[in-house]
Amino acid sequence: MLIGVPKEIKRKENRVALTPAGVEALTAAGHQVVIETSAGDASGFTDDFYENAGATILATAAEVWAQAEMIMKVKEPIEPEWPHMRAGQLLFTYFHFAASEPLTKAVMESGAIALAYETVELPSRELPLLTPMSEVAGRMAVQEGATYLEKHNGGSGILLGGVPGVLPAKVVILGAGVVGVNAAKMAAGLGARVSLMDINLSRLRYLSDVMPANVDLLFSTRYAVRKQIQDADLVIGAVLLPGKKAPNLVTREDLSSMRDGSVIVDVAVDQGGCIETIRPTTHDDPVYTVDGVIHYGVANMPGGVPRTSTLALTNATLPYALTLAGKGWKAACREDRALALGLNVIEGKVVYEGVAEAFGMECHDVDGFLG
Repeated sequence: MLIGVPKEIKRKENRVALTPAGVEALTAAGHQVVIETSAGDASGFTDDFYENAGATILATAAEVWAQAEMIMKVKEPIEPEWPHMRAGQLLFTYFHFAASEPLTKAVMESGAIALAYETVELPSRELPLLTPMSEVAGRMAVQEGATYLEKHNGGSGILLGGVPGVLPAKVVILGAGVVGVNAAKMAAGLGARVSLMDINLSRLRYLSDVMPANVDLLFSTRYAVRKQIQDADLVIGAVLLPGKKAPNLVTREDLSSMRDGSVIVDVAVDQGGCIETIRPTTHDDPVYTVDGVIHYGVANMPGGVPRTSTLALTNATLPYALTLAGKGWKAACREDRALALGLNVIEGKVVYEGVAEAFGMECHDVDGFLG
């Protein structure tokens, strides 16, 4: 199969979908890889690295898209890329369709096959291709939150870990999945008082045995969320419903109970956000203030640490890419139900329930396409 890797063009997206090691593995398996020139520069991988690994460097994104049978990306295709998508082409990337009806319709109209990293799901409910970026985003959420708590950045001037004789900051984390747990570890490690909230009691019981003593595990209700955020210095949104729009757990009205200069970091923003007042922002303009509360809504947080993120992402995606390239998407998905769950749109039809539900569309049976 001929695999293409275009340069990411979403604003301030510095990651690339494949490392030179990934290229070497694919070419060793008999596949061809074409990469747009300078696609890996921001991650520390220059064109010569890719050429030495067996890739062919092409001058433009249009050439990559035109030649490739499978496109590997990091972020969803944005509007300038939509005309490049074509019928029968496999697109393997993060999509987060439920947050964007225009993107969903554009992929449907193209006739391409959209296999989303974020909905590949193992029988254990683990999301193996979302996990590495969730780990990065969870850890970054604490770093960014601590930065914007600093007074010169508009925050209340609180040090996350405090000092002897002075209370540390209070961090409230909504959701105890991969993002939430990594955020809790980071915040607790810095000495903050952490409240980690979730609706899964079994998960909370497990975490009570492994989390540090300065992490309180709380069952999440509307009342409990409102109560906890009243004296929170940093609130981290870490809710995930695979393939679906995130629910709003903090409303505009709730902000009035929060202190001026407190900070919200909503990692769920690429799925619509779990904070009603959140909207997507960028790395070069990451924050805005609503009712005295600083909102951080960067939708591609791991793009800020592209070297780490690109390596972690390829570690996870490469085995699946090898399977898809070697067997074709139909056979690969027939044999691996986890991979089949990654299929969101096939040849103009939505086949993932969460996406269909978000826009009131018909959800087609994926097995009808797999044969």
